[in-house]
Amino acid sequence: MSKHKISWKSPAMGGREITFVRYGYEGTPLLLFPTAGGDAEEPERFHMISAIGDFVKDLRLKVYCVDSVAGKAWLTECKTLDQAAKVQNQFDQCLYREVVPAIHRDCGGDAGLIWTTGASIGAFNALALVCRHPDVFGRAICMSGTYNMNRFLEGRINRDYYESSPLDFVPDLNGRHLDLLRQRHILLTHGQGAYEDPDQSWKVERVLGPKGIPNRVDAWDASWRHDWVTWRKMLPQFLGEFLPPAKAQAKA
Repeated sequence: MSKHKISWKSPAMGGREITFVRYGYEGTPLLLFPTAGGDAEEPERFHMISAIGDFVKDLRLKVYCVDSVAGKAWLTECKTLDQAAKVQNQFDQCLYREVVPAIHRDCGGDAGLIWTTGASIGAFNALALVCRHPDVFGRAICMSGTYNMNRFLEGRINRDYYESSPLDFVPDLNGRHLDLLRQRHILLTHGQGAYEDPDQSWKVERVLGPKGIPNRVDAWDASWRHDWVTWRKMLPQFLGEFLPPAKAQAKA
């Protein structure tokens, strides 16, 4: 499988180095986030790239991974909610102003709407990108997500946190931003086994639904725990549901 890896010092992140990895040649661009504070190659090490490899090989999917800089901020680097939310917003700007243009260039110009996915904190990033930037992101596949990030750190709910948290800013959306988001789709999926928190998905649904934003909660049973084994089963299943058939992609 084709793989290309680059890194750069991100202006949005104050010169912090960002690693960015691509798998595949063509197809729907998918931005896949690591868990927690994982690096860009974590999904490959945990065999997620292999699990979705058939979609890459038949040219239906082109996968991009980036370091989970904000995840590290929430879990290990920052001491307060204010600090972590500020890093989250810097990370968002890095993704929107640096990673998205890199994806478009790699796809030969405009890549069309980019899909997002991830598990745990990666699911939060996947959801946040579509909700914040529906002009460039089209679908989120969110697995076993953690969405109320203030559970990790103490501090006041300030503007940075509000802007970074879909649970907080989506209820206030209106105008063109909301109109665009109503043309996107959010999948919220989780198991009900060890270390899963099913209510996290429903919290998001209770925010998206009243605003008319298309979404679906897909709850798996108690045999599916908060683990890569679960996510390696989930992601291929949902990609198979949402991606066009290989022949249709070839004709497009």
